[in-house]
Amino acid sequence: MGDRLPEPHASSSPAVAAGSEAEEIEVLDSEDVLPMAAEDRASRSCRQALKGEEGSWDGVQIRKQAEMFDPDNTGYISTEKFRSLLQRHGSELDPHKLEVLLALADSNSEGRICYQDFVNLMSNKRSNSFRQAILQGNRRLCSKALLEETGLSLSQRLIRHVAYETLPREIDRKWYYDSYTCCPPPWFMITITIVEVAFFLYNGVVLDRFVLQVTHPLYLKNALLYHPQLRAQAWRYLTYIFMHAGIEHLGLNVVLQLLVGVPLEMVHGAARISFVYVAGVVAGSLAVSVADMTAPVVGSSGGVYALVSAHLANIVMNWSGMKCQFKLLRMAVALICMSFEFGRAVWLRFHPSAYPPCPHPSFMAHLGGVMVGITLGVIILRNYEQRLQDQTLWWIFLSIYLIFVLFAIFWNIFAYSLLDLKLPPPP
Repeated sequence: MGDRLPEPHASSSPAVAAGSEAEEIEVLDSEDVLPMAAEDRASRSCRQALKGEEGSWDGVQIRKQAEMFDPDNTGYISTEKFRSLLQRHGSELDPHKLEVLLALADSNSEGRICYQDFVNLMSNKRSNSFRQAILQGNRRLCSKALLEETGLSLSQRLIRHVAYETLPREIDRKWYYDSYTCCPPPWFMITITIVEVAFFLYNGVVLDRFVLQVTHPLYLKNALLYHPQLRAQAWRYLTYIFMHAGIEHLGLNVVLQLLVGVPLEMVHGAARISFVYVAGVVAGSLAVSVADMTAPVVGSSGGVYALVSAHLANIVMNWSGMKCQFKLLRMAVALICMSFEFGRAVWLRFHPSAYPPCPHPSFMAHLGGVMVGITLGVIILRNYEQRLQDQTLWWIFLSIYLIFVLFAIFWNIFAYSLLDLKLPPPP
């Protein structure tokens, strides 16, 4: 049997369109016709990846890249080859991202880097091993800090300001500065704020009162606030955030959640920040149902205190790395505002009620929000763009939170009847 000539690869042959009357031969570019060496293909693939020409990195594309950069299927890329590719095509990449790649190449003394870290970087999904490789490397970023850069537009300065407000590491700040596109915008905190203000104005018109609305005899008849006699209506454990005791209550909550919540959402995304906020809201109402069983609850303080306490705890735990201006003064102002709001809630709780025997709303929701903030909230804020499921503390605190929720549910089902507690009449 004679030897057969190898057939040309389908991707390197011209495209031929056959018709009934004539044939048209489509002439392709030379780089599509001529076969390329493996190194040239790898170089071109790297250039396309750096420029974003590859689009989304699905499984097929990753396998193709692996064959080019890692032909022996070892799971690693030669540091020398990786660095040469960066030097050849680094001009096509954002300078800050180039710094991250070079730091990754220099941080490994074994002469190789994990291919998955490279894939994560190109997919904008950084793993813990990737960040640790940079932070534990011997090389320090030699370029000037992001704060020292000049000639920035107003939007660029705003993004830089948010980065320094929320992120303690320079490598994370540069990464955020390069990758933030304002799409989507921080819609969650803005939407929640607008809805809260709208409900407050509506209640103010209906009750003809804007200061200390909670003292109005008809205030408790609203279907949104939490009332111990109506605790079986599950939506009240969430919707109570749209009811506020007065304009003084609403004002402090709105200011705190806009000044703190919006920058946090810009950095960490709506999914994570909304989780902290809603978890604080639920923990607040459940804490009231367990620790202050006869009192109603209103206001968004549970969610607000979860965000603010998480942010303040993150600043304290990363004090040397946080470069926001006047951070000590600003922490003091935030603590004073929180203390003032909490003191107002405590005073109101023990003030003679306008609708006896039901007391005024409880202050325990504030404490429930703080507990969520210093546990789940801190874990989320400390792991910018990292997978939470890789964090042991995340699972520990999440388990504690879920256990508390289950305990509070059973408490609401059985404890009120077992304790023979005298509840205020329904509104």
